[in-house]
Amino acid sequence: MYKIRIWLISRYQTFVSSIAFIPGLISLGFLILAVLVITFDFSGAGLQLKSDIPWLSIQDPSTARSILGAIAGGIISLTVFSFSMVMIVLSQAASQMSNRVLDKLIGNRFQQIVLGIYIGTIIYTFFLFITIREQEESFQIPSLSIFLLTIITVLDVFIFIYFLHYITQSVKYNVIIDRIKKSTFDGMKNFCGAKIEVEQQPHFAGLSLIRASCSGVFEGFVDNEMKGFLSENKCSMLASFPMGTYILRGQPILKCSRHLDDSQMEQAVLGIIISDQESMVRNYEYGFRQLSEIALKALSPGINDPGTAIISFRAMIDLFGFRALHFPPSTLSVEETSFVIHRSELSFDELFEKAVYPIWDYGKEDRMIRHEFKLLLEQLLLVTASTPVKTLLLDVDKKLEEK
Repeated sequence: MYKIRIWLISRYQTFVSSIAFIPGLISLGFLILAVLVITFDFSGAGLQLKSDIPWLSIQDPSTARSILGAIAGGIISLTVFSFSMVMIVLSQAASQMSNRVLDKLIGNRFQQIVLGIYIGTIIYTFFLFITIREQEESFQIPSLSIFLLTIITVLDVFIFIYFLHYITQSVKYNVIIDRIKKSTFDGMKNFCGAKIEVEQQPHFAGLSLIRASCSGVFEGFVDNEMKGFLSENKCSMLASFPMGTYILRGQPILKCSRHLDDSQMEQAVLGIIISDQESMVRNYEYGFRQLSEIALKALSPGINDPGTAIISFRAMIDLFGFRALHFPPSTLSVEETSFVIHRSELSFDELFEKAVYPIWDYGKEDRMIRHEFKLLLEQLLLVTASTPVKTLLLDVDKKLEEK
């Protein structure tokens, strides 16, 4: 039962996060709209409305087909042009910044909504085509439906104009960096709720080792599943790795305080999140790594853009200012019991060294980078008396003294 539920949750998340999910829903909505409008069009009320307002009625079937053909061709052209532009933009973003930012751009909801509206309009148009048919000595023409389609097409043109503006703005470095910063901040805000930071793991005697069932990035636990397991088996656990660590298949990922049989170990594994793709929602450290990669790519000889590196570094320091005062939980505990999972999370100092030191190692010869590091690190020291921050600031001061 556990396996079936986890499998269903996994398939649901994959389906919902797919780039085709929202366009598919919108297209289905347009198809339903077409059926409803055509039904009204040929109903008594629709026929009466067309007789009361003659200009809503189209008498010539060739005129109706010409309108539908022109709209279908135009919307198809808009769709091709719009998403050819998206592909070009994605290619440029990947080459100039980092491949990791593609997830933020591809998964953009607005782009998916625009794609869904275009495809839905095309489906609506083709559906109207098949309703134009000869009936005794007259033709059955869905005039009201065609009139509504004309209004939708005008709206599509305005959406296209706004889409051009949106896509040109969305690939600016500062916009992409700001999105990553916001997602990382949201992940930290949801996860880092502890009042103090526990830097050392407790002494723990592990009698059983729970091993990873597959290779992937460890992104934490399914809380309810793990709490239920701890209560049912009356045990505590210790995590061997922090979130964001790549785990090989078969490596021990948890130590358990009691002996477990094979079925219990299989059940425990189901509560561990090991993913092929990292997520800032579950693992905020991934956001720091993305910002660090953007800065490093900007400082590379092929790009040589210290301005973008500075924007990325500013975003990181802003996030570190929040992280210095908010700490990840050290345990996942079951209420009203002593059963817990002791987490192994990166401390502020470890996270700072992983994210910031590579940028300094790569860009310390650049005078702009030196001045920006000094300015921001001095401010960060007002928030936290971190040893790595002090050490790096001393190194920056030495570099600034050089000619």
